[in-house]
Amino acid sequence: MSPRTPQQFREIREEKKTLIMDVALEHFSNVGFHATTINHIARHAGISKGLMYNYFSSKEELLAAILDRSLTEVYNDLDADSDGHLSEDEFEHFIRKVFRLLHEKKQFWKLIFRIILQPGVFEDMFGGGSDKLTVSGTPMKAFSETMMSMLIDYFKNRKKYPGEDYDPMMEMFMFLNTIKGFSMTYVLSDDLYNDDYHERILNEILKRYK
Repeated sequence: MSPRTPQQFREIREEKKTLIMDVALEHFSNVGFHATTINHIARHAGISKGLMYNYFSSKEELLAAILDRSLTEVYNDLDADSDGHLSEDEFEHFIRKVFRLLHEKKQFWKLIFRIILQPGVFEDMFGGGSDKLTVSGTPMKAFSETMMSMLIDYFKNRKKYPGEDYDPMMEMFMFLNTIKGFSMTYVLSDDLYNDDYHERILNEILKRYK
């Protein structure tokens, strides 16, 4: 058997890294971040604890990598043409993608809500201007500011009606809170929404915010 090439070693490393992240995601979301140990993750991933540290220096770094990977998937084409502005088609595509990923990636969203509700974890990863959490390598705080700026600009261009008291920033916050509120109840209340209701809410949000 010929020796492995550097490319093969890189592929093996990425496969192992993905396995560790997938196992950790499942256990962080179902058991909790504090209750899940490195030993626990290593055992369920079928590797030694020592080997785990060749991939991630700490449980916190592992959590940050999981969040970066998943948040990048959610937001990586929010501004598909990278012109700094959201078109109506881009806006609709983003909402449809969020709803699809809510359905397909429930473990990730469950993890997000567990983090928010676990004392200390949210503050450590998100608070105090920390740059531990990134999206496509960009610190979450900077990414969030860019995203909200694009959404405010989008809502500034929304059609206004005679006599309408309209505040684009408030509209942006109402939109984000609508998405967050539905996401939380959808993920944490398995029996509340069937596929038909999920689609009806998606269409209602599109009708209200496009």
